[in-house]
Amino acid sequence: MLRPDLALIAGHVAPGSRVLDVGCGDGALMAVLQEERGCDARGMELDPHDVAGCVGRGLSVIQGDADTDLAFYPDASFDYAILSQTLQTTRRPDLVVEALLRIGGHAFVSFPNFAHWRVRASLMWNGRMPVTRLLPVAWYETPNIHHASIADFRALVAARGIVVEECWFLSGDRQTSSAAANFRAEHAVFLLRR
Repeated sequence: MLRPDLALIAGHVAPGSRVLDVGCGDGALMAVLQEERGCDARGMELDPHDVAGCVGRGLSVIQGDADTDLAFYPDASFDYAILSQTLQTTRRPDLVVEALLRIGGHAFVSFPNFAHWRVRASLMWNGRMPVTRLLPVAWYETPNIHHASIADFRALVAARGIVVEECWFLSGDRQTSSAAANFRAEHAVFLLRR
């Protein structure tokens, strides 16, 4: 079973598309896209153990870093480029989003919302960085180096002239409305294009 953000993405990728999943992890999304949507799905993953696991499952995955290795892909190589729960771990999220849209006609970007009310409450009442289901490790162990909110991401894409085709917001494992999403949503999924 896919994580809720990956299920949303899988349900909105056109059948038969060429897809690059950047930060593909264990390849769960790629497998669904290939098996259920008939997509030509490729992956890039930094963790060598995840790469080996994907290759062992017959998935087409290379080891690579989103911050540096997207530059090697030609323009318009894919119909979709996907970056799920990886944006906050990159050194230059702005440049990674630009690269996704250069190599893919559309880009899906999903990330945890660091402005969710529980995160705010934890900081206010405890004075410490929160540990939650979506942010399960202490601040000194986390791979997250850029803590962004939904409002931050909207400002980034607006400043870059990027079109938001659709967006979805999750609270827990359920989709929630866009009303006050920056406060209420734990996770966001954006579908972007130039």
